[in-house]
Amino acid sequence: MFIEQGIHSENKFWKYIVGSIFIVVASTIGQIPLLLAVIFKSLVDGKVVPDNQDDVMKVFDSNTTLFLIMISFVFAIFGVYLVNKYWHKQTLITIVSSRSTIDWSRVLVSFSIWTAFTVMSTLLMYYGSPEDFTVNFRPIPFLLLAVIAILFIPIQTTCEELVFRGYLMQGFGNLARNKWFPLLMTSLIFGVMHIFNPEVSKMGYIVLVYYIGTGFFLGVMTLMDEGLELSLGFHAANNLIGALLVTTDWTVFQTNSIFKDLSEPSAGFDIILPVLIVYPILLIIFSKKYQWSDWKEKLTGKVNIQVNNEIEESYE
Repeated sequence: MFIEQGIHSENKFWKYIVGSIFIVVASTIGQIPLLLAVIFKSLVDGKVVPDNQDDVMKVFDSNTTLFLIMISFVFAIFGVYLVNKYWHKQTLITIVSSRSTIDWSRVLVSFSIWTAFTVMSTLLMYYGSPEDFTVNFRPIPFLLLAVIAILFIPIQTTCEELVFRGYLMQGFGNLARNKWFPLLMTSLIFGVMHIFNPEVSKMGYIVLVYYIGTGFFLGVMTLMDEGLELSLGFHAANNLIGALLVTTDWTVFQTNSIFKDLSEPSAGFDIILPVLIVYPILLIIFSKKYQWSDWKEKLTGKVNIQVNNEIEESYE
């Protein structure tokens, strides 16, 4: 079982707190190249070094900024590897899947389904409200974006899945000895981590419903499928295809995408549509394809602990 893979006599919850701090430090170190580049560019141009996120994002062109931002995730994912291997004495596969190896077919299926949905929904919005979009496509900048995005965005999304649906899911399982608490906590933390995104200040805290709901959806997939493969594919498609297709002036960073959304941001039904309708449909599709069963036990049941090569059912 997926959560149980992180539970053994020496793997206490406090270790996950220390490990999480190490991962955050690794990610912070990965931000140094961006900081140094911004300082150097500002000094060369004779400008004041920016002291807020919005100004930092404007120092370089969007492709360079995206590349520098992604470096921190390379450091973070390496931090996850080090913590898991040397601190928790586990192989990386234990926070990825309950299967002996990663099932890449699952990753591809999930990626393909969400890519198709994203492309179709974007085209429908474009042809349905053409006044809200402009064609932003420029061959060379887009090609550079594609190279950077294809190389680094999967690293970013994989890092987030390893941390939230892998490492922390098992960590909270160690604490609570059940499955509903890790699902709830990782979903809430994942959502709240987006609270400083520009779209939250533009549209209000209602946007957090989408982020928390997405975290919950990814967590449900992880628990039901006993691994991260489906969430890895979905998350990669969501961020990668989104970055290539549409940009706006008010998201966390802009890209040289194909389209630019000119509409004024507002929190409407479209914010909660994925959470209430699209995600449940996807769960039904995956449940049929992979023959999921016993939903209550897998999402809310107790955690079984391995003790002296025997399985003992824990208490709640």
